[in-house]
Amino acid sequence: MSLAQIAQEAGLPRVGARPPLFRYLGEVWQRREFIATMARFRMRSEVEGNRLGIVWIVLRPLLNALIYGLIFGLLQGNSRPEGYAAYVVVGVFIFEFFTGCFNDGSKSISGNRNLVQSLNFPRMTLPLATVVQRFLSLCITLVVLVPILAIFGHYPRWEWLLMVPLLALFTLFNTGIAFITARLTVHVADLSQLLPFVSRILFYTSGVLFNVKTILEHHPAILTLYDYHPIYQVLQISRSILVESGSYPLHYWPMLAGISLATLILGVLFFWSAEERYGRD
Repeated sequence: MSLAQIAQEAGLPRVGARPPLFRYLGEVWQRREFIATMARFRMRSEVEGNRLGIVWIVLRPLLNALIYGLIFGLLQGNSRPEGYAAYVVVGVFIFEFFTGCFNDGSKSISGNRNLVQSLNFPRMTLPLATVVQRFLSLCITLVVLVPILAIFGHYPRWEWLLMVPLLALFTLFNTGIAFITARLTVHVADLSQLLPFVSRILFYTSGVLFNVKTILEHHPAILTLYDYHPIYQVLQISRSILVESGSYPLHYWPMLAGISLATLILGVLFFWSAEERYGRD
């Protein structure tokens, strides 16, 4: 009889063994304080070396909106959307949440290899901490977004409360994306170099800086595909809510809910199925 069989008969669990899914999710929930603490620590350590500190959480997307908005605004000429300044600020602030979960989520396991190899804990807590960190940053930017939109003549209305369910769905979607990218970069390290380019392509093609319907009005087939683009749906709904920039089909809500839940479930299963391999590959 081998040592492994003796240990199994004695009831000794294998180190790093993958528990059943629901027990695994329960273990993740038990470590919610660890997730929140790690998210706050990462948030603080990201900016504490800078003189302006936490201000950079807002200043970074604001500068991106200014630079990209100026360049793309000039390139679009008369075809740019009405109220372009507010249009771009909302788009960049919302997309920044996705970018953070997408890029930082991909490094959550590979960038914490020493921690993963040293301690026994559900690895899902690491990409979750990244999502929580980016969500906290988003909350800060949204607070600052209120006076920025007021400058452009857009004041709080009751409709703004619709941002709560919208961001809840977007968070579910981004969480699933973080799980997927976290596992992919563990197995294929080179993807960590490619994913920022994918994120940039999504930034330029999701309608962050331009009105998709105006630019692609002569390409109805491509416009139809955009109706199934979750990031585009979030941008359209958020702009309609915050700056009254056009309308959107009401079926975007159930579609976004379905896509977000499907992405989350897929991400959870995809990440959990490789739990035993993290720290060993």
